[in-house]
Amino acid sequence: MPTSAPPSNRFERRRAATRQALIRAARQILAESGDTGASIQAIADRADVGFGSFYNHFESKTALFDAAVLDALDEYGRAIDERLEGIDDPAERVAFGVRLSAGMAETHPEIMRILCHRGLGHIHSDRGLSPRALGDLKTGAASGRFTVTDPEIALSALGGSLLALLDLRLTRPDADSDAAARGMAELVLRMLGVPLDEAREIAERPLPASD
Repeated sequence: MPTSAPPSNRFERRRAATRQALIRAARQILAESGDTGASIQAIADRADVGFGSFYNHFESKTALFDAAVLDALDEYGRAIDERLEGIDDPAERVAFGVRLSAGMAETHPEIMRILCHRGLGHIHSDRGLSPRALGDLKTGAASGRFTVTDPEIALSALGGSLLALLDLRLTRPDADSDAAARGMAELVLRMLGVPLDEAREIAERPLPASD
């Protein structure tokens, strides 16, 4: 979730913990099936909170599931930011972002499954990886690194490609997912106007190390 000041007293801490428990339960449901038809009672039971607590935090199930998706997107964005810190080349950032996202199917499977189920409607969200990727596309276009004329359209193509790659990664665990991620990174760079040989070389570079 977005960084904010910690709750200042016991009541606020308990309230925040209850809200987060509901969001966590909703995230689990979204990751498992993407089905938002679970009853409020079932959600409250999974969160281990009282039924009456639900409406102290959310006006509807839709509001809860929307908050759960945004919570997952924020965690996703932070995870990618940590790995791309200090990398300035927009081509590297895009290629590494694709490959790191694919790898998160193993390290952060809940987030990636939520993206597979709900990500299409959030390609142009102001949360998660989308605003970061759009910034890289705009930087690349302005500098001549990319040949795209409309970064928003390029973001649509990049987001759709990434969701397709995640679906492949999650539904075909026997496939060579690392090779698929490198191949997708190369294709995306070529789509953005990076020459073939350079796109392939960038897509094959070692990923930035995690802390």
